[in-house]
Amino acid sequence: MARSTQHPPSGRGARRRPLALAVALLAGAALTLTGTSSATAAPTGPVYLNAKAPAEQRVGDLLRRMTLEEKVGQTAQAAVVRIQGDCMWSGGDLTERCMKEVFDDQEIGSILSGGGMPPKVNTPKAWAEMTNAIQRYAIEHSRLRIPLIYGVDAVHGHNNVIGATKTPQQLGLGATWNTGLVRELGASTSEAVKATGVSWNFAPVADISRDTRWGRYYETFAEDPILAGSLAEGFVKGSEDTGAVSATVKHFAGYSQPMNGHDRTETHVDPRYLRDTILPAYKQAIDAGADTVMVNSGSLNGIPAHASKYLLTDVLRKDFGFKGVVVSDWDDVRALQTRFHVVGSYADAAAKALNAGVDMAMLPPDAVDGYTAGAREAVRDGKVSMRRLDEAVARVLRLKMKLGLFENPFVDASKADGAVLGADKDLAARAATESMTLLRNEGNVLPLNKDLGKVVVAGPSADSVANQNGGWTIGWQGIPAGVDEPGVTVYEGVKAARGDAETVLAMDADEAVSETEGADAAVVVVGEKPGAEGELDSENPSLAADQQDLIDRLEKTGKPVVVVVVASRPIVLGSAADAKNLLMAWLPGSEAGTAVASVLFGDANPSGRLPVSWPKTVGDQPMSYLQLPGTNGGPSSNYDPLFPFGHGLSYTTYETRGLTLASSSVAKNGTVRASVTVANTGSRTGTLVVPVYVERPVSSVLVAPRRLAGFARVDLAAGQQRTVEVAFPMSRMAVTQGDVDGSGTPSVSSGAYKVVSGGKEAALTVR
Repeated sequence: MARSTQHPPSGRGARRRPLALAVALLAGAALTLTGTSSATAAPTGPVYLNAKAPAEQRVGDLLRRMTLEEKVGQTAQAAVVRIQGDCMWSGGDLTERCMKEVFDDQEIGSILSGGGMPPKVNTPKAWAEMTNAIQRYAIEHSRLRIPLIYGVDAVHGHNNVIGATKTPQQLGLGATWNTGLVRELGASTSEAVKATGVSWNFAPVADISRDTRWGRYYETFAEDPILAGSLAEGFVKGSEDTGAVSATVKHFAGYSQPMNGHDRTETHVDPRYLRDTILPAYKQAIDAGADTVMVNSGSLNGIPAHASKYLLTDVLRKDFGFKGVVVSDWDDVRALQTRFHVVGSYADAAAKALNAGVDMAMLPPDAVDGYTAGAREAVRDGKVSMRRLDEAVARVLRLKMKLGLFENPFVDASKADGAVLGADKDLAARAATESMTLLRNEGNVLPLNKDLGKVVVAGPSADSVANQNGGWTIGWQGIPAGVDEPGVTVYEGVKAARGDAETVLAMDADEAVSETEGADAAVVVVGEKPGAEGELDSENPSLAADQQDLIDRLEKTGKPVVVVVVASRPIVLGSAADAKNLLMAWLPGSEAGTAVASVLFGDANPSGRLPVSWPKTVGDQPMSYLQLPGTNGGPSSNYDPLFPFGHGLSYTTYETRGLTLASSSVAKNGTVRASVTVANTGSRTGTLVVPVYVERPVSSVLVAPRRLAGFARVDLAAGQQRTVEVAFPMSRMAVTQGDVDGSGTPSVSSGAYKVVSGGKEAALTVR
C-alpha cells in the first residue's frame, strides 16, 4: 500500500505498522515514496517533495522543517546488524524493537552492510526485500518521511552476495592499465548493487601501493599516483553513469603507508610527499565527479585524519573543491576518544570530527546511541555550530535527492536475482584475462599446447574459489567456511580448455610430484589464503616454505612447470624466484579459471603489466619506482626490484619506432601531446601498454629519475604498426617548492625536460 507524502503528518503513532506487514507490502512491483511516478506527480505540497524544484530550494525547505534530533540522525550511518536479531552482532531477521530504537528513537538516516552483514538468506532477492523493508520502515517512521541511503562495500563486483559475479580485486585491475575496462566494471557493479536496493558504494580505493606488509595492499590500484588516479577516475565515472549509485573515494588521505606496515597504525610523511605523491590520485578521482569521500582510519603526522581540519576542509573542500559527503570509516569518530585519546568524551569526539569536516559517522551497532547523544550534546553546548550541522545535513540530503531516493526509494525485488546472479561473467572473465601478468617465460614454454597428453594441476590455490577471490567476498575476511560460492577454479578452467585430454588435479605434494613425473607439463598454483585489513597484515609477506618446496620438487622432474601466483600482493618468492615460467594472476575473482587457462593455452595473449614493483626481499619496504636518488652505492640501495614497475611479457614482440611531440615547448599550465609509434614485430595479435614518462635532468627539489605522465593501450595485429597520441597536463609534473619543511606550493618549474617511452626520447622545454 503506497501512501501520499504531499502533506507529512505531524505525529508518528498513526504511521507505525508491524514490521511483518511492512515486509508483506513489498511483494510485487516497486513502490514509490509518493505513490505515483515522479513524471506525473503534481508539484504541490512541501517544496522538498517536488522533484522538479531546484535541489538547493528542496534542501533548504527540508532543513527548515527539521529538529535537532532529525538533523543529527542524518549524520549517522548504522550497521544493519543493529536492526537484526539481538540488535548487536547476531544478524538474522529484522527485529521491530531494534528498528524502533534506530529509526524512531535515533532518527538514523543511513544503513550499511559491512563485510559479512547480509540478510538472513543471502540471495539478491532477499537483499532487495531487506533493503525495501528497512527503507519502508524508515520512511513511515520519519516525521518528514525522509528516505535512508543504504551503503555497501562492493569492491570487486557485488561481493557480499552469494552468486554475484566477482571481478578481480583492484590491484589486478591495476595490471590491466585499462581505464575503459575499469569504467565498465564500475557500471556493472552499480547495476548489481542498485538491483538489491543499495545506492551507495564504498569504492574505489585511491590510496597508492607502497608496503606489501599492509593487509589492504590488494585494494589499491597501483604504486604510481597517475595510474592509480586514472583507474579510480574510471571506476567513479562508471559507477555514477546511471545516476542511481554514488561512488566513494577512499581513504583520504595517506592510509596506505603505515609506519610499521600494520593497518591503521601511524603514518608519517613529509608535506612535500603528501602533496606531490599521495594526494594526486584522490584528486583525480574526486575531479571525476565522486559524490562521496571516506576518511583515512589512521593518523597522519601525529593527527588522526578524522580530526584534521587541514585534510578535510583546507585540502579537500578549499583546494580540491569537493562539495559532496564526507563519511567516516568504521567507528572512527568514537576512536578519537577510545583509541587516539585526543578528546575525553564521545560528545567531544563527535564535535571534533564534525568540525574537521566529517559529514556522516559510520557506526558499529554498539556506537549508534552514543554518537547521536554525543552529537546532540555537542550542538547544544555550542561545540558544533548549527550552521556546521546544517552544512553536513544539507550534503546528505542533497545526495539523497540526486539519487532520486525521495521519489523512488524502493526496488523491484522480483527482478533482483535475474539482475545479479551470474551477471556480466564475460566482462569479469575479460577483466581477469587482461590482468594476467606474464613475468617469465624461459624457452617460450608458454603458451602450452592444449593437445598435450597429460597435464597436472597442483598447489593450494589450484581448486579454491575462496583463494582466488580473496577478502571482502561474502564475508569480511573472505568466503566463510561452509558457504558454497560459485566460480571457475584454475583446475576447472584448464580441464575445460583441454576437453577430453587428461587433466589431473593433485592437491598433495607427493602426489603432484609423482603425477608430474609421468606427465607432459604441470601447472602449480600457489599464493596466499584470503584475508582483509589487519588480519592479512604480514611481517613476512613471502611464499610459504612448503609452496616453494613444491615448486622446486616439480621443476626437478625436468617437465615443463608453469607457476601461477594467486595472491593479494607481489610476495617474496624465495627459491621460487628462479621459476622458469611465472604468471601473476593476482586475485582474479570468480572467473579465474577461464582467464588463467586462456593465457596458458594461448587463446589470449597476456597484456598485463605490473602496476607495482615486485620486491626481492621483505626488507624492500616501502617500495616504488619513484624512489628518490641517493649517494649510497651499496647493493640495492637504489631501486632494485625483482621485477620493475611496468614489467610484463607477451607471446609476441613489440618495438617502439618513434616518439614526437606536437610542440617541443609548452607552458607550465599547458598540455603535452606525445605521439608514439609502436609495432608488433611478432606473429601473434597482442595488446601493448604504452607508458609515457617525463624526466627532469636538473631539479632543485629531488624528483624520481622518471615519472609516469600518461599511458595508452594499443591493440596490434601481427606485423601492424600504429601511432598513438598520449596527452597529459604538464601540471602532473608539479613539485612542491621550498626547503625541507615543504612550505612552498606545488608548481611546475621552467627549463629542460625529457619525454620518454620505449627507449625513445624527445626534448621538451617548459616556459
